Amino acid sequence: MEHEVELLGRGLAVRLTSAAARAIETRATPLHVEMELYFSCLIRKRVRFDVPPRGEAVLLGEGLSLSFRPVMGRVCGLDEHDPDNLADLPTGEPQRFVPRWLTLDYRKGRWQGEFGY
Repeated sequence: MEHEVELLGRGLAVRLTSAAARAIETRATPLHVEMELYFSCLIRKRVRFDVPPRGEAVLLGEGLSLSFRPVMGRVCGLDEHDPDNLADLPTGEPQRFVPRWLTLDYRKGRWQGEFGY
């Protein structure tokens, strides 16, 4: 199932596998998906599930919302579990970094996602 949405003024193609679409339909609460682009001593892309929405979010039906967050590390480190190391990237223009596509899947009881340019 493919959708086209606008996020921060840019088009985003969203592809849901049939398993992901079924999982969203059966959820008791909406799913929020955040695409995170991390800049520090490296660049990392990560799709985060069931996190609180930050900034502008776009709804895709009643059960799914999407957002994008470019962040930077306060120090060069690879510890993914240290939220105190993250800060919003002070670009003033986050729309420049919004991905062009997002794919969501649900396998073996776990959400999976990937985005790209």
